[in-house]
Amino acid sequence: MTGNKLYVSSFMCFVFLKKLMYTFVADAMLFWPTIEIFFLSLLLLTSSLDAASNDSQNNRDEVIVARRGAVATDDGRCSRIGMNVLREGGHAVDAAVAAALCLGVVGPGSSGIGGGGFMLIRESSGEAEFYDMRETAPLLASKDMYGGNATLKNKGGLSIAVPGELAGLDKAWKKYGKLPWKRLVKPAERLARLGFKVSPYLHFLMEKTKSEIFEDIGLRDTFTSNGSLLQKDDICYNKKLAKTLQTIAEQGIQPFYNGSIGFNLVKDIRKAGGILTIKDLRNYKVKVRKPIYANFQGLQYVTSSLPSGGPPLILVLNILALYGNLSGVPDSVFVHREIEALKHAFAVRTNLGDPDFVNVTEVLSHMLSINFAKELKQTIYDNRTFPPKHYGGKWNQLPDHGTSHLSIVDRERNAVSMTTTVNYFFGSRVLSASTGIVLNNEMDDFSIPANVSKDVPPPAPANFISPGKRALSSMSPTIVLKDKQLKAVIGASGGSRIFPGTAQVFLNHFGRGMDPLSSVFAPRIYDQLIPNKVYYENWTTVIGDHIELPATIRKDLRKKGHILESIASGAICQFIVLETETSIKNGTLGKLVAVSDPRKGGIPSGF
Repeated sequence: MTGNKLYVSSFMCFVFLKKLMYTFVADAMLFWPTIEIFFLSLLLLTSSLDAASNDSQNNRDEVIVARRGAVATDDGRCSRIGMNVLREGGHAVDAAVAAALCLGVVGPGSSGIGGGGFMLIRESSGEAEFYDMRETAPLLASKDMYGGNATLKNKGGLSIAVPGELAGLDKAWKKYGKLPWKRLVKPAERLARLGFKVSPYLHFLMEKTKSEIFEDIGLRDTFTSNGSLLQKDDICYNKKLAKTLQTIAEQGIQPFYNGSIGFNLVKDIRKAGGILTIKDLRNYKVKVRKPIYANFQGLQYVTSSLPSGGPPLILVLNILALYGNLSGVPDSVFVHREIEALKHAFAVRTNLGDPDFVNVTEVLSHMLSINFAKELKQTIYDNRTFPPKHYGGKWNQLPDHGTSHLSIVDRERNAVSMTTTVNYFFGSRVLSASTGIVLNNEMDDFSIPANVSKDVPPPAPANFISPGKRALSSMSPTIVLKDKQLKAVIGASGGSRIFPGTAQVFLNHFGRGMDPLSSVFAPRIYDQLIPNKVYYENWTTVIGDHIELPATIRKDLRKKGHILESIASGAICQFIVLETETSIKNGTLGKLVAVSDPRKGGIPSGF
C-alpha cells in the first residue's frame, strides 16, 4: 500500500473507531487517549512515507508532499519551525510569525524586524486581507534631503526608514492567531542566543558585503571572528538580538515601538547619522488594505494592492492570458511574449506610488483592465522587439533589492503569502549594536529629483519622498483559487525581479502545465524596460545547481532584436500547490506539494 492510501485508510479508521466507541462503549472512552496517540502516530508515519516517496521520485529536498499543512521558506530551519506551529494547531498566521522571525535571525541579510513587508491572508471561509507593513519615511524626511547624492539613501543612517514588520506580524496575529505570542517568538530567540550555522546563502551575502561588514561595529561583532568573516557552517551568535526577542516574547511589541528597545534603536540610528525618532516609531501604523482579485483562464487569484507589485503582476498575466493556449507555442515565442508584457508593465508602473499620497486611480484602473491589456497586446509582434519609447514609459524607475518570501497552508486550508525585506543586502549595512537588529535601507526605494541625460527618462515624481510615505515595491504575494477553493500560494523575493519571477512560475504551472518543482526550477528572464536589456539567468546556485536559459531560446531572442546579458542571480520563489481537494468531513485528504526555490538553498516542510 502506498503512503497516500495508507494515510487515508488510517485516518478513516481513526474517525470510524472514535465514533463507534462514543456510540456503543462509553466506558471504553477511558482508554481513548492511548488509542488516539497510536493512530495519530500512524498518521504521521504514513504522511512521512508519502513525502519520502515523493522525494525519491523527484530526488530533490526542495519539494515535499504533505497532507495537513506545509511551509515553504528560504531556509529549512524556518520551514520546520513554521511546520511545528501548524502541527500544534496553529493558524497559518501563527506559522508566518514564527517563520518570519526565524528568517530574520538566520537570514539577516535579507529580512528581519528592522525591515518591513507585505502579508496576504486568505481564510478557508473565503475572506482575504492584505497587511501592508511596509517601512515609512521618517517625519523629518523630504524629497530633497539627499541633495542629489544617491549614495546617502543607499547606505548608512540616512537610508533607514521606520520598520514595520513587527507591527504587522503582531496585528495579523491578534486577529488570526491561535497560539500564544511567546510560543511563536521563542524559536527565533533561541537561535539567536544558542547560535545557528551560517548557511551557504548567508555566507554568499557576507562575501558580497565584506568591506561594509567590517566598517560597521555591529555587523563586525556579529559576523566576523578573529579578523575574518565567519565561514559556511560556522556558528553565528547574536546575543543582543536574542535579548531583544526575549523582551518582545514576554512584553509584546510595545518596547519596540514605544519603550526600551525603541529608545536604544533610535540612539544607534542617530549615532549612524539617521533622522528617525521615537515619534516615528510611536506613529507607525500597519495598513490593512483590500487585496485585488483577477482571473486567468478559468482560475481566480488574489494579490496585493499598492504600493506593492500586485498591479503590474496582474497586467502581465492579463496580456499573456489573451493568447489562449500557452503550451501550444514554441518556447522562444512564449519567452518573447513574456518579455514584451514585462516591458509594458514596467512602463505603466512608473506612474504608481503610495496610494495614500498620490492619486493613482486612473493608472490602476488601466492596469487591471482587460481592455487595456488588449490594447497593449496589439502592439506586441512575435517577430521583433522595440526600443523603450514604443512602450510609452515617461519616467525612470529604481530597482529595489533583497527580501525573503514564505508561503504557508494550514490544516484548515487557511493560507498566507508573505514577503519581507530589509531591502539591500544587510539593509543599510548598519546593525544596531545595542539591540542586535539589522536596519533597513528602504529609503533607497524612493525616487529623488536628479539631473539626467536626454536619453534617460527623469525620476518618477509619484515615488518621491514625503514624511510617512511608503516607497513603491515589487513585492507581490499571491494566492490562487479554483472554483473559490484554495489552489496555490506563491510569491518571491529578489527586488525588482519579484513580480516577473512570480508571474513566470505562475505561467509555467497554470499556463504551460509544468509540475510545481519544474515551474520553480526553470530558468527565468527579466526586463524592466530601462536599460534596454533582457537579463537571463546563467548561474550556479549556492547548492551547486546550474541554471541557464537554453542557447536555442537565446539565439531566437537575438534574432528578434533583443539585447541579452547573463546574470548570476534572480528571483527566489516559494510555491505551494493543492493538487487534490480537501474534505475532512467526507474523509478525503488533499495533497499539498510544497517547493522551496533551490536558488537560495531553501527547503520546505510539511506534515
